[in-house]
Amino acid sequence: MTKKERVLAAFRGEEVDHVPVCMWKHVPREFWGDDDKFADCQLASYRNTDVDFMKLSGDKYFGWPAPVLKGIERAEELYGIEPLGPDHPYIRGQIERTRKIVDRLEGACHALYLIFVPLSYLRLEIGYPMMMKLIREDPEAMKYACRVIAGDVKDLVTGILREAGADGIFLSVQNGEVDRFTAEEYRDWVAPGDLEVLEHAGALSDMNAIHFCAWEGTPNRLSVWKDYKAPVISWSRYVDLMDIGEAKKTFGATVWGGFDNRSGSLIYTADREEIEKETASLIAAGGKKGYILGADCSLHDELEEERIRWVAEASRRI
Repeated sequence: MTKKERVLAAFRGEEVDHVPVCMWKHVPREFWGDDDKFADCQLASYRNTDVDFMKLSGDKYFGWPAPVLKGIERAEELYGIEPLGPDHPYIRGQIERTRKIVDRLEGACHALYLIFVPLSYLRLEIGYPMMMKLIREDPEAMKYACRVIAGDVKDLVTGILREAGADGIFLSVQNGEVDRFTAEEYRDWVAPGDLEVLEHAGALSDMNAIHFCAWEGTPNRLSVWKDYKAPVISWSRYVDLMDIGEAKKTFGATVWGGFDNRSGSLIYTADREEIEKETASLIAAGGKKGYILGADCSLHDELEEERIRWVAEASRRI
């Protein structure tokens, strides 16, 4: 199988010759200001690690650039948010930068682009404390803002898939920690915007992945995402304490993960032999149908990329 054949088969839940591998790091801030250097950095990482497909970064384009969010203090101000529109530099910049990367990839592998859900884009602009203050002050105002952002995110997704040539999106779903919202609050306040984006992406591509993001040791209330469907689910094995077999059964999709991404964990500290043993153990648990080998989330800057290559090379020998 070629890389593209292998990954497509994995997304479809079909048997593969070798379990595909994809892990990623963020692009250093020093490259954010130059799209050519940014593209070169992403492509160099792909070549250094020899993973089976790419998760393309959204670095630089995290916080949502709505003027009303600058210095916001009251929830009622959220009703003043307006659509950016498909020609806004925030949207066009991501599309054009992604096109540079995909063009230079020259069809070597599939590529997914990172997209956040509407509430996360807003939170990345104003921070968690203000997000929680505003949503509890007036949930309807926050829902309104998320609907506006969702409309723009759909334009972004369309451009990424139709113009830039990415094969799918990597939808990072957040805000589901057990201590943040009740299940009822999440389904009412947060899920509608998430699902609007997800359903739009699903109508454009059958190679989308959902990332159930987790960090800082606080598990997610996974039940709030039971209606979130995609061919592949990336989950946090170590924070949500769900092993591969249980994840496959729970999500009913191909699952993507296995390694702990946190600093000081095995992939950062073990020697090559230990990493190869862990790779073999994960593949034995996941099998060659419905499993992609990866990590819980982004790997940190200090990780040497050859360690990711060790995983990719070991997978191809099993």
